[in-house]
Amino acid sequence: MISISVHNISKIYKLKNQEIKALNEVSLEIEKGELFGLIGPDGAGKTSLFRILTTLIMADSGTAFVEGFDVIKDMKEIRKRVGYMPGRFSLYQDLSVLENLNFFADIFGTTLEENYTIIKDIYTQIEPFKHRKAGKLSGGMKQKLALCCALIHNPEVLFLDEPTTGVDPVSRREFWAILQNLNQNGMTIMVSTPYMDEARLCRRIALIQDGKILSVDTPEGIKNRYENQVFTIRSENNYHLLEKLRERNDVASCYMFGEVLHVTFRNNTIPENFPADIKLTKVSPGIEDCFIDLMNRR
Repeated sequence: MISISVHNISKIYKLKNQEIKALNEVSLEIEKGELFGLIGPDGAGKTSLFRILTTLIMADSGTAFVEGFDVIKDMKEIRKRVGYMPGRFSLYQDLSVLENLNFFADIFGTTLEENYTIIKDIYTQIEPFKHRKAGKLSGGMKQKLALCCALIHNPEVLFLDEPTTGVDPVSRREFWAILQNLNQNGMTIMVSTPYMDEARLCRRIALIQDGKILSVDTPEGIKNRYENQVFTIRSENNYHLLEKLRERNDVASCYMFGEVLHVTFRNNTIPENFPADIKLTKVSPGIEDCFIDLMNRR
């Protein structure tokens, strides 16, 4: 059964004398009970798509359905059934943790006590700070409070727009553990992130760039379709080596990857005249390699 259906959605923003195409005929389908990731850099169109699906803005063209309801015709029905956590912390910072929760519960005609079991595992982590103002919480605690508020009415579909941006690594792992637990209990979750390492935590992912979907598949499926051999190179001056390698016609791609460079060669062949003092180590491609390859092909 399909939970989220998007067909040829386009969105253009008009800024002064220019038009920015945030979404360019985006199409995808997400099954009920799926943990689906929308993966792409800032400005790729992730937030625009989330706002359309949560009925906050309208698309210029195309159609979209959430739980079988049209995002334009059935706006009120969709808002009853979805939870949305925007990228920016948008709760009332001068209200306490408990006051924020009670406020959002009241909006949806429910109470914290009625749906306590839904948020229990998350809320118990922030309950010791329930009287602290939301604006005084740490980044990780703010995200957990925002997630509790998005879940307080027991939604059928949960939309999370870059929920771990700016959060420390430990809080990121904790947050994803929470999402996977919610998903195992049957909740449909659509999450966006600029972090490629979070892609492997989703059942399926869509890679998006410049408002265009590049690929939709499981993380392993995307990596298995990658045809190039990837090599890593270590250097005392990676930036200098990066510039030198990018000047070579036989180098297909070269980019920074943490403390190493990732390099691919044209025709998947190491050139005979490649410097012997540069040690190449063959590695398996990651989502980042696939993403860059797809962008280059576009």
